[in-house]
Amino acid sequence: MKTTNLDEIRKLMLPFVCRKKEVARLQRLHTQRKHALVLGPAGMGKTALVNHLKEKLDLLVCPQSEHFVSICESLEPQLGLDVCDLKLGQRKQRLRRALAEAGRTVVFDGVNWTTPKLSSFLELAMERTPMWICTRSEHSWDIGHFWTWLVRFEKIELQAFQPAETRELVMAAIQAGQIPGEAMKIVEWLHHRSHGRPLILRELFEELAAHSYDLSNTHALRRLDLDRRIHEIFPVRTENKKVRNLHD
Repeated sequence: MKTTNLDEIRKLMLPFVCRKKEVARLQRLHTQRKHALVLGPAGMGKTALVNHLKEKLDLLVCPQSEHFVSICESLEPQLGLDVCDLKLGQRKQRLRRALAEAGRTVVFDGVNWTTPKLSSFLELAMERTPMWICTRSEHSWDIGHFWTWLVRFEKIELQAFQPAETRELVMAAIQAGQIPGEAMKIVEWLHHRSHGRPLILRELFEELAAHSYDLSNTHALRRLDLDRRIHEIFPVRTENKKVRNLHD
């Protein structure tokens, strides 16, 4: 498999594999209309997990939840709300009422430091709306003022892939025609180099799909990893942020 158009390769969506226990737990919580806290460092697959479940469950998803403007811009169209000429405060109140009336589970992805105002909004919304929070840390010094309410959320923590899970992802990507079949020869190397992080695996797959490497050559593997690191620091395109967040 050989191509020189890395822009096109970066549009590929890797098959969703593993995470069966996490999927089952979140499906159960969705049925029970309970709150969930999805934890994991950057690149562990929180967004990929949410996107996978969105295909199966009736979810409202806010991909960037750091600011009210981005929250409103994301959720208003999903709820059929027009922006009109409302001020931000009015939009927040209307959004909270609409969430309660919709009765659907709302997912706030990319939650980091919560200000007192954002925490208040989430607190009021969670009283009538099932809520999932996706964040990198549950510590008060990271998540901010909403920390005191996390005791009401069931925690689901994403761990790095085990070697068998990395192998499963490699096989799925090969079967989907996204990376060459020779990649099965370097499964252990891919797992070691990525530390089992889905994001790094995806970046390595992108290089395998975009370039031709002699996978039996140690120097070629070093070049593969170097290419990944170069494109991590200097992305080919900055407009494909949505694609780069698939395994965040």
